[in-house]
Amino acid sequence: MHPLGHDLGRVRVLMGAALAASLLSGCAGPQYTYVRDDDGATYFKVPAQWRKVDQEAIEKAVFGEEDQSALRRAVWIVAYDADPQPSINHLVTGASGADDRPFVLVKVQKLSEEQRNQASLNMLRNSLGFPVALSDDVRRRLDESGIYPYKDFKLLTDRVLPVEDGVRGVRSVFNLRHGIGPPQTYDETAYLSADGTRISSLVVRCSPACHRERAAEIDLIAKSFKVKRILIP
Repeated sequence: MHPLGHDLGRVRVLMGAALAASLLSGCAGPQYTYVRDDDGATYFKVPAQWRKVDQEAIEKAVFGEEDQSALRRAVWIVAYDADPQPSINHLVTGASGADDRPFVLVKVQKLSEEQRNQASLNMLRNSLGFPVALSDDVRRRLDESGIYPYKDFKLLTDRVLPVEDGVRGVRSVFNLRHGIGPPQTYDETAYLSADGTRISSLVVRCSPACHRERAAEIDLIAKSFKVKRILIP
């Protein structure tokens, strides 16, 4: 056979292999679930295997049993769980031992005029109710009160994010316990929109061992969390 025939044969084999790989990858399904809030300004992604937590359970845990229609209009919230049995309870503690898996919750809150006037980086740090930006004295008194659920807070990292299109943000990683539960690691990112009208917050919870083992995956989720610039009308 002419040498060119061998070359053409190799080309056909390579093209066939590439086509097969392309077809197989196309059948594999998406790697991530992409999520946006109602306004489309806040967005993030999670691995496609993660499951959405029941919305009614989320709202009941966040808003309580009573009618909170005004609060519901001001807050958009969603959660995804890497556990095969998703539960809002995994926000504060997951499965024990090696079975623990990450849990992510995102909240977008429209601010009142008073809240807009008080907006600060510390408000972002505390936007999900965790005691991130508190004085040592206040935190000690909360720990001793017996009614505050979060104990043994330890800040691991805290970073002010670069301002992009007027959107300010912070990312904090910290450990704490909920009640008598085991220590948990929280990776929290929060943004203030460019017009100062809303705060968008994301937090990923995992046990300290889980957070170390799945650090790259958690970091990818945190870095996918973005807020578009919202212009003042």
